Amino acid sequence: MTSGETPAALDDIRVLDLAGETGQYCTKLLADLGADVIKVEPPSGDPVRALPPYFQDDPNTSLYWLNLNTNKRSITLDISHPQAGPLFEKLLRTADVVVESFEPGHLDALGLGYAGLSRIRPDVILTSITGFGQWGPHARYKAPDIVGVAMGGVMWLAGEPEDPPNLPPWKQGYISASIIGAAGTLVALYHRDVTGEGQHVDVSMQESLSLNQETAMQTWDMIQALRCRNGSRGIIPIDIPGIGIYECTDGHVFGYLGTPGGAPWSAMLDWMIQESEAEDLTDEPHKSFIDNLNLRFLTGLFQEPAKLGEKIQIMSHIKQVLTRFVSRRSKWEMYEGGQGRRLLWGIVSTPQDIAENPQLTHRKWLADVHHPELGATLRYPGPPYRLSETPWAIRRRPPLAGEHNAELFGELRVSEDEWRALQAAGAV
Repeated sequence: MTSGETPAALDDIRVLDLAGETGQYCTKLLADLGADVIKVEPPSGDPVRALPPYFQDDPNTSLYWLNLNTNKRSITLDISHPQAGPLFEKLLRTADVVVESFEPGHLDALGLGYAGLSRIRPDVILTSITGFGQWGPHARYKAPDIVGVAMGGVMWLAGEPEDPPNLPPWKQGYISASIIGAAGTLVALYHRDVTGEGQHVDVSMQESLSLNQETAMQTWDMIQALRCRNGSRGIIPIDIPGIGIYECTDGHVFGYLGTPGGAPWSAMLDWMIQESEAEDLTDEPHKSFIDNLNLRFLTGLFQEPAKLGEKIQIMSHIKQVLTRFVSRRSKWEMYEGGQGRRLLWGIVSTPQDIAENPQLTHRKWLADVHHPELGATLRYPGPPYRLSETPWAIRRRPPLAGEHNAELFGELRVSEDEWRALQAAGAV
C-alpha cells in the first residue's frame, strides 16, 4: 500500500495463483480484498483467456477471464520445467498463500505439494480446489463444472418437474468451490497469525455444493423421502395461487403471497378489486378460500384427502384470474404496486435489469474499470460485501499474460542473463 491509499483487508498478503478455471474466483475474492495475487501462467497464457463470451467479438478479450482476474498481476512461468524451480522457490519465499486446482498428486510429483512448499516456507498456506478433494476413491476423477453439480446433487433438484435434471448456468460448481476455498484460506490465515502455523486447505467441489441442496439430504436421512424438481413451486408439490413465476408484459415476476413476512392474500384481492379485475373472486367459495389462504392452510392442505380435489380446483381458478391480472402489467408495476401493499412480488431480473437497477445504481455497485489496451472502459460487477474500514475495490484491470514479468523478476533480483536463459529454455 502506498502513502495516501485506503488500507485494504489483505494488503499485507501475497497469493500465488496456480488455479485453473475451478479456483480463479477464489483468488479474485482475495485480490479484491487487497491481496497481491500473482497469476502464474504457462508461457502460452492461461487457457481461460480463450473462453467466450468476448468483448466486441475479439477472441483475445474473454469477458469470462476479465471478470475472474481483476486486481491480479501476471507472470509467465512453467512450474513443471526443470529450470523453473529456483525462480519459483524465490517467488514462494515471498508468498503467504498458494492456490491450485491441479489433479491430486500433480504438485507432489513436482516436489511442490504441501510438504515440499512448507520446506521452503514453513508457514505457507496451500489451498487446493478440486472436484472431489485430495483423497478418496474419486479423488483423481476428472471434474468439470457439470460433473461437480451432478455429483453434488444440485442438477437433480434444478428445473421443472417434467424436465430432466438441469445444469445451472455459468459454472455454479466452480463458483461454490471458490467461495469455500476463499473462506477456508481466510480461516487458515487467521490461524497462522495466531499460531505461526501454515496448513493445507483441501476443498472439494462436490462437498462445497452440498449447501445448495437446502434440506434435501436431511429429508432423505430423516424420513427417507426423495426431494425432486419442483421448479418455481419450491418444496410445495402442487400449484398454489400467488406462489411461483408469473408472466408480465415485459418479463416475469416471482410471487410468494400468503406467506409470513408479507400482507395476506386478501390484500392482493383488494388490489384486484380496486382495478376492477377481480372477476368472480369476490364470490363464494373463492372469497372465503382467499381469506384463509395462508401458511397454516398450506401446511394442513393434505389433512383432508377427500376434499383435496375440490381445493385444487378452486386454487386453479384463483390462479387463472391472478395470471390474467399480472399479464396486463409490467414487472416494475407489479413490483412497486406490491411493495406499496406489502405483497411479496419480486422481479425476475435479466442482466439488463441488474445493470439498470435503481438500488444498485444508487449504491454505485457497478465498477467502471479503464482498459487502455482496449481503448475502452468496461463495467464490472461490484462488491459482494461492504467493509467500512478496509473497503473492497477494483484497484487494477486484469493483467495481460506475463505483463508483470519484468516487474516481479526485478523484485526477485533475477538478472537479465538468467531471465533470457529461462526464456530460451521455454520456462518463462
